[in-house]
Amino acid sequence: MPEEPVTPDGATAAPYASYLDLLARGAAVDAYDRPVARARAGGAAPAVLADLEQAKRLALRVRAELEGRRRREAELAALFETAHDLAGLRDLDAVLRAIVQRARSLLRTEVAYLSLNDPVRGDTYMRVTDGSVSARFQQLRLGMGEGLGGLVAQTARPYVTDSYFDDERFRHTRSIDAGVRDEGLVAILGVPLTLGSQVIGVLFAADRRARVFEREQIALLGSFAAHAAVALDTANLLAETRSALTGLERANAIIRDRSAVIERASEVHDRLTELVLRGGGVDDVTTAVSHVLGGAVAFTDAAPPAGAADGRAVRDGDVWVAAVTAGGEVFGALVLHGDADLDPVDRRTLERAAMVTSLLLLADRSAGEAEQRVRGELLDDLIDAPDRDRRLLRERAARLRADFDAPHVVLAARLGRQPAPPGDRGGTPAKDGTGADRRRLWSAATHLAATRRGLASARDGGTVLLLPLAPGDTPAGLARMTARHLGGALHEPVTVGGSSPVGAPADHPGAIAPAYAEARRCVDALTLLGRTGEGGAAADLGFLGLLLADTRDIDGFVERTIGRVAAYDRRRGTDLVRTLQAYFDSGMSPARTKDLLHVHVNTVAQRLERVAHLLGQDWQSPDRALEIQLALRLHTLAPALANRGPSR
Repeated sequence: MPEEPVTPDGATAAPYASYLDLLARGAAVDAYDRPVARARAGGAAPAVLADLEQAKRLALRVRAELEGRRRREAELAALFETAHDLAGLRDLDAVLRAIVQRARSLLRTEVAYLSLNDPVRGDTYMRVTDGSVSARFQQLRLGMGEGLGGLVAQTARPYVTDSYFDDERFRHTRSIDAGVRDEGLVAILGVPLTLGSQVIGVLFAADRRARVFEREQIALLGSFAAHAAVALDTANLLAETRSALTGLERANAIIRDRSAVIERASEVHDRLTELVLRGGGVDDVTTAVSHVLGGAVAFTDAAPPAGAADGRAVRDGDVWVAAVTAGGEVFGALVLHGDADLDPVDRRTLERAAMVTSLLLLADRSAGEAEQRVRGELLDDLIDAPDRDRRLLRERAARLRADFDAPHVVLAARLGRQPAPPGDRGGTPAKDGTGADRRRLWSAATHLAATRRGLASARDGGTVLLLPLAPGDTPAGLARMTARHLGGALHEPVTVGGSSPVGAPADHPGAIAPAYAEARRCVDALTLLGRTGEGGAAADLGFLGLLLADTRDIDGFVERTIGRVAAYDRRRGTDLVRTLQAYFDSGMSPARTKDLLHVHVNTVAQRLERVAHLLGQDWQSPDRALEIQLALRLHTLAPALANRGPSR
């Protein structure tokens, strides 16, 4: 790669160009240190070196994100390819070999293998291996409860060890340890192959060195194990069909019925595979299965009955239910209405549809969480580092389809009545306790921000949103809409405080942090005033809002409070504002007011009736009276304040 041009002070002419080139070429991580090293060797200024360091960090973050996405795409593609293989199952051994090979490739292990249980001998034996070099290891048989694999086969639970021979959880036997040692294995992960509640074998991934398997890798291997179990189950069904062809004299009628069922199962397998490959959704799955099974199938996020938790379709009243799960997490269930009974193949069809649904939901969630994180990171950068390159901020906003050219409002949203914990900061909320509620709030806020071309992030025990102002919108109205939307989505009160309008973030990134501070003060005030579950901005809070707002809108406060009275005086040539001032100066006594104004007491009463008509009958309540008196004082001081320039 040619050297970049260097200015007299040692700075590169294009600090970001080299990192873009490295990203485009897919360079290794250590290559990202070279531009900084060259600049430092050339005597670049500290500011230039700092810019290069920042560019390097951003480039490495983008590289890591791209690597993660490529890995997830490869994992989903492998799962989809496996589902496609099952739909056209011809050679069971070939499918099992493909599953083991893909598991080894995606988990990047040195060895992968699959064992099946022998119900006659009561043990489990090696069925398929990939990467194995030891004949002794390939011929191993493990008794139930012996070694890691025997324990998985016995308990139907996944087990993992980063150093097998040092792990005392497993029952070590001479034959098993000899085979494992002969193969040179150290780190081993095993997951069960199950059909319903029955364990039929174990799928393994292993390395010849110490290694920690991550939770996502365990879930991925579990998905491959589920596919392997489906392959075995389908092969058994086909074997049963062939046996029926040769075992009964009246097989013709049975064959026709069985063929129709299998044909329907094959049809739904083909349709589900096509849906997965072309990126279909849950609604597409339910439509396809409804057509094949001849009943109405719907997805529900409610917890399935206890009997459906093991992956089997079960009868629950007048419906059939199949749990939608992945890696031990329950997403909901597929519910079939309109059929009194289902034969075994149709039950398997409903169960496999539930499995495909779980894959689609996992893919959607992964994509959604990735976009949520990116939106949150951009908003966090606007608040924490407003001096970032504006061109890059605009480019990041454009990729998220966020409108950075319109005026915006910053909104602080919070669940419950407690004030924000100081310094609570972090993009993705925790999943347990109060953190689970924060995650739900963050997710709902991110969805709202995406639909309105804005941003959202989890901060300070709640969520912050940056939303553009549409024509006719006000900060208070936008805050109330957001409180209603989030409260309805979460089925519990959400309090939302809004800032004063800020300019386009692309041109005024430094205005976002002060606006967020104002929004937090507003949500704190709403909570302290007992208005939990409401939305509001400084304009909603009278003189309290005047104190909370970063922009001291004195004229706006006066207009909202006594503007109708002042306008009436201008139109009619009356003296209602002066009458109000005298009324409060005299301790709200009409008798003393008439002396100050030198008019009849009846005249005072008539003027106060007109004031009540203009301001409302509650204008003398303590809260309203306090705001009116403050507005009158500010109205009197308006000329002096105007001579001093704009208020802040």
